[in-house]
Amino acid sequence: MLSERRLLRHGFTLVELLVVIAIIGVLVGLLLPAVQAAREAARRMSCSNRLRQVGLANQNYHSAFNQFPSGYRSFATRNGSAPAAVQMDSVTWDAGPGWGWAAALLPFAEGTALVAELRLDRPIWDPANQLTIAATLPMFLCPSATGGDKPFEVLDSAGQPLVVNGNTIQLGRSHYVASHGQESCWGECGSAATGEIFTNIYTSETTIVRIDGDAGQVADGPFFRNSRTRFRDVVDGTSQTIFFGEHSSALSDKSWAGVVPGAFTHPRFHSPENGPDAAATLTLVHAGPSGGELDITGSPIIHPVNFPTYHVGQMYSEHLGGGFVGMGDGSVRYVSNFVDLILWAEMSSMNEGEVIEMEQL
Repeated sequence: MLSERRLLRHGFTLVELLVVIAIIGVLVGLLLPAVQAAREAARRMSCSNRLRQVGLANQNYHSAFNQFPSGYRSFATRNGSAPAAVQMDSVTWDAGPGWGWAAALLPFAEGTALVAELRLDRPIWDPANQLTIAATLPMFLCPSATGGDKPFEVLDSAGQPLVVNGNTIQLGRSHYVASHGQESCWGECGSAATGEIFTNIYTSETTIVRIDGDAGQVADGPFFRNSRTRFRDVVDGTSQTIFFGEHSSALSDKSWAGVVPGAFTHPRFHSPENGPDAAATLTLVHAGPSGGELDITGSPIIHPVNFPTYHVGQMYSEHLGGGFVGMGDGSVRYVSNFVDLILWAEMSSMNEGEVIEMEQL
């Protein structure tokens, strides 16, 4: 009898097994958010470092050329006339060569080998550049962006592939954009001779300016079509002026290569305020208010990071609670979704003379 008792083997009952499984499930449930938070923290750090690289390259570019790169390069015209080879858009007056600010920074960001493959003397859409402009460059990609990092096809106003000289065009993606300032000068910076701008963000006072194809008559930020901004032009202070920021591909497509005349940027999701916009938004964004840009209540629109207008021409980040911006001095700041709207507008202009209280960030 004793030997039989010694042969008895004890095991888990069904209830005990279910309790153990439940405890493991609770522990996994508690651990998973911590793991996800740790991964996002790593992605945030990587994004910040890459934006800091962009800022450093921008500083080095200025050291070499005594100016910052253009928002994008376009054949300059004051009357809409241009050689056929530059394929000028008759509405926006965007034209070749189209190379953007990020392409200009490549030699200062360990991109010398890629630059050697680019024919910068030709438009970005030239067949000689077809493969290179579609390159994926990690420096211009934020790990937290969920809309993809592969090349994208350039679209026209109807959302169809844009055809230039019988070919469609693919551009390498960027999750970083340059600041045009408070004002935008996209479609209205061409055949429209004049434009309306907000001259006072505190009173919403507006004025009419003569454009004649010169985006510099409208832009109050460091980057615009054919811009040649210098340190001395940033009279509000480089440490208080936004130069770069995030724009996740979850909202719309941006490129490091530049701008193609006739292209349009289309939102991947819609809000009451967003829609397609002209080719300049492939590389540039603005903060608002912009002349004539009003919300459904008739008020001027200022759109900081992740503002629910979800314009293709605003900054947009998938980091929790805000996004990164690169300042003119090369520093990187994290800006909350709930940043004061007037403060955001003040930070976005470079020469409006606003006094900024940075502790409000």
